[in-house]
Amino acid sequence: MKNVPPDAPDRAPAVGLPPLPVIGGLTPFSSVDWPGQLAAVVFIAGCPWRCHYCHNPHLQARERHLHWTQVMAFLQSRRTLLDAVVFSGGEPLSEPRLPELIAAVRALGFKAGLHTAGIYPARLAAVLPMLDWVGLDIKTTASRYDTLTGRRGSATPVANCLDQLLQSDCAFECRTTWHPDWLPEPELLELAQDLKQRGVKHFALQAYRSAPGSPATVFPSDATKHALAASFTCFTYR
Repeated sequence: MKNVPPDAPDRAPAVGLPPLPVIGGLTPFSSVDWPGQLAAVVFIAGCPWRCHYCHNPHLQARERHLHWTQVMAFLQSRRTLLDAVVFSGGEPLSEPRLPELIAAVRALGFKAGLHTAGIYPARLAAVLPMLDWVGLDIKTTASRYDTLTGRRGSATPVANCLDQLLQSDCAFECRTTWHPDWLPEPELLELAQDLKQRGVKHFALQAYRSAPGSPATVFPSDATKHALAASFTCFTYR
């Protein structure tokens, strides 16, 4: 993730207008954040959850590290080189002006994608018609959610967001970052069966890493990976 010094600030909003977008960083080029697309990744700062394995804890607070004008200038220069822009975080739906940001990147000709933990169903509903793809984090089984996220009732909005995606025409992927201490393999398979029965077609299992880019230290058994592959139209292990 790239942080650019704030040397080109956005113009301060007039009194009564929404605050400026809180951008936490920018990855100029990625081939993994949206399968099959070459994308820039815009990181929105802010997340109400405190997941134990969070790889971007510096993005939990609402602190701006990059100005939206800088992001737009970069995207203007990449209009023929990139397919898409993915909004990630943090939790990108924590940004009140996200609909405007999505509209802005679409106006440049980019497809728009979203990574979300499913925290804000109403906000997802507001932007879903504008999106081409969503990566929805399914962190664990419903009974384990509150312990993992540090927030009560956290499984409920995720289920609501999944229902919205299943009922929409938007392409989406469910993905689970896995560590056996948080989700033993039998429960992982139960989670997968629940997703399959609900109609999920695309599922990705992401190995836990102590830091982004570091090697995985624990791996699911071959039997578990085979069972997962048999459960979905498209299964990916990362």
